[in-house]
Amino acid sequence: MVKQYFNLRNQVFVFAVLSVFAVSCGDEPTDTQIEEPIVENNTKENQLMEIDGKVFSIPSPIQTATLIKNSGTNYNKDILNEPSKVTNYSTSFKKAVNLGVYGADLGYVTMYDQTQDAISYLTAVKSIGDDLGVSSAFDKELIERFEKNIGNKDSLLAFVSDAYKASDRYLKNNQQNDVGGLILAGGWVESLYFATNAAEMTGNKEVIRRVGEQKTTLNNLIKLLTPYYSKPDFTALVDRLMELNDIYEKVEITYTYVKPTTDAEKKMTTINSTTEVNIDDELLKAISEKVVEIRNEIIS
Repeated sequence: MVKQYFNLRNQVFVFAVLSVFAVSCGDEPTDTQIEEPIVENNTKENQLMEIDGKVFSIPSPIQTATLIKNSGTNYNKDILNEPSKVTNYSTSFKKAVNLGVYGADLGYVTMYDQTQDAISYLTAVKSIGDDLGVSSAFDKELIERFEKNIGNKDSLLAFVSDAYKASDRYLKNNQQNDVGGLILAGGWVESLYFATNAAEMTGNKEVIRRVGEQKTTLNNLIKLLTPYYSKPDFTALVDRLMELNDIYEKVEITYTYVKPTTDAEKKMTTINSTTEVNIDDELLKAISEKVVEIRNEIIS
């Protein structure tokens, strides 16, 4: 049931934030943990997250969807996971990984202002979130603060950061790092699926670059899930990700270090380093095919 204290669009972002706090792990210039706030040289949309002591540089939940939309890719409902399939997911593993998938879908439909579809995906996300017990990570005060700043992009990004911290604390306090890892994996795979689809359709260089950048993220994702490898469901997922990683080994990434600049007064550090990605059409096709295979296993 829709709560009276925030509207549908707010709900969409709130639950999208929960389920895709890492919907499309992006640029990762180093593995070094940075204690102070970060402003990437491309935008201020990247956040830092930590699971089991591993630090990731991640974009906001709307970043990849924005990139895809800006590439000229039209809204395509057919690439989304059917919300009606939510009742098919009976195990905690399937619920968690598909919470990430549906969260990515929810962010996608919201970016394209598809209100009716958003309602369906919101219902799916809310259902799985309730089953896993993670919906309670957000309190009324956090939601109301977001609602008051709905038109302010900087405030939205700040909310994303706070919302991540809330969900991260919840999962850690309840010893559910494995759940957090699965949500991360599901959202990442779905987002990469969107990106590879858009890359093949449009040939957009920025989207293709984003696909290539996932090489480092994939490696870290595998490390994140490996502690749970002995569990049968995790075994299958990690094995598939390893197969994708083998393909990604052919992607060439050149990292050029440029000393970051720090604004002591604002307590902000700007990362000035750049990354060049070399990925040809054949390799992009191979990545796309493997991503489809992994996604199909996740949503089945």
